[in-house]
Amino acid sequence: MQWLNDIVDRAIAQHPEGEIIVSSGVSPSGTYHLGTLREILTAEVVMLELRRRGRESRHLHIVDDHDIFRKVPVGVPEEWSKYLGRPLCEVPSPSGEGSYADYYLDDMIHAAGKLHLQMEVLRSNQRYQDGIYVPAIEKTLEHIDDIRRILTDISGRQLDEAWSPIQVIEDGYLKNRQFKSLDLNAKTLIFVDKDGQDREISYANGQVKLNWRVDWPARWWLLGVDVEPFGRDHATKGGSYDTGEVIVREVFGGEAPIPIPYNFINRTGDTKKMSKSAGNTITAAELLDMLPSEIVWYFILRAAPEKLLFFDEGDTMMRLFDDFAALLAQKDRSSDEQQLVELCLHDVEPTVSNIPFTHLVESYQASLKDADRTIDVIKRTEHADTAEHDAEIIRRELRFIDNWLTKRAPEEVKFALRETVAVDEFTDVERTFLAKLAEKIAEAPANADGQWFHNAIYEFKEELGLSPKDMFTTLYRALIGKASGPRAGWFLSILPREWLIQRLRLKS
Repeated sequence: MQWLNDIVDRAIAQHPEGEIIVSSGVSPSGTYHLGTLREILTAEVVMLELRRRGRESRHLHIVDDHDIFRKVPVGVPEEWSKYLGRPLCEVPSPSGEGSYADYYLDDMIHAAGKLHLQMEVLRSNQRYQDGIYVPAIEKTLEHIDDIRRILTDISGRQLDEAWSPIQVIEDGYLKNRQFKSLDLNAKTLIFVDKDGQDREISYANGQVKLNWRVDWPARWWLLGVDVEPFGRDHATKGGSYDTGEVIVREVFGGEAPIPIPYNFINRTGDTKKMSKSAGNTITAAELLDMLPSEIVWYFILRAAPEKLLFFDEGDTMMRLFDDFAALLAQKDRSSDEQQLVELCLHDVEPTVSNIPFTHLVESYQASLKDADRTIDVIKRTEHADTAEHDAEIIRRELRFIDNWLTKRAPEEVKFALRETVAVDEFTDVERTFLAKLAEKIAEAPANADGQWFHNAIYEFKEELGLSPKDMFTTLYRALIGKASGPRAGWFLSILPREWLIQRLRLKS
């Protein structure tokens, strides 16, 4: 957690007294997904660590719902293209209720509850409508030449004479229009409309919006932001942060926040970040149906923000459970590890057991997805003590596993016991193998474990001339209708004995 401690140390050094404001901001232009959560959780954990050290701190999350609707994302009807150019807060919701911004924001608010976030949500559109941006708009328009110079010198952008740092609502759409004059008393301005005519508009009620390069530093000034994470694309030389740092100082008389540039989260195997518009995401709501909040925190916090992360609902997700369980079970944690555990588990009811994830998944499916039966099965394994002491934790973990199996688990890890089986599905030698194994199991001791069943399977290898692969494939086909499955000896040991014997005799 060195990255976090360095940021917090710096924040405290720069602000030895008073409240420290941490900010994050996301445009509700599409689904809030795992990549989005990286910004939100990074800001939240800075606030939490400041509070852990006895400092007052708030996390302000800005919903940029006054942004332009720029692209119709996957999953939204193409007819929504007629709304391109409108503010997000003025675009109808695909659900028919509320605005487009509400449609996606509701999912994030739901996810924030599951993650136990303490952030305060501020909506950009409401702040513009309430006139909070009036001082920033006035300062901006009074310093157009200074802003033009800063953008040209730092970003290298060449701006024409008609360039303006504002957008105006014209016929319901946000448009970049040339600014002509300002009336401070009436809170109105004159701009040149699409027909080249002068038009008057109020800038005190949301009809005028600052362009992004100016809106961001204006927000720092208005809110007094001290620390802020943002995507690394804004941290490039001459990028939004570089220009904002100068604009906030020279135009607004404020200071830029301590920056925390973060890298993206890609799907495993992809070279591009998760994208709202492309649809290659997993929504925050979906994610938190499958992953306990502490696992999501762990995934985001265990690596420094600048590290590129990869995620998938298969191997990566399964390893996360086991890695976090191992960290929890570790007796001699370092100070960084202890800090990580405490931050991940804040306000959380533990949901991750020390049962290996694949073992738990296989036991659950073999128990016909019955939680009580699953715990009974585990009590017959080397994890008996854990199953006894952590039964309630296991039950909570199984609820996430059930959602994962239903919605996102790879096909190769899913199975269900076959309800029926036909004799003619198997060759003579396969039927003989299954019948002999059935008789062997009928004589098995009541407490026979996985090793006993493993040895029983191999007992017929030489006699029948079947390879181990053929024997295991035959077993899996009879039991779950697949060519592969869980560890065979262990799997047979947890199945109901009478059912298993009848199935091996190919009786449904």
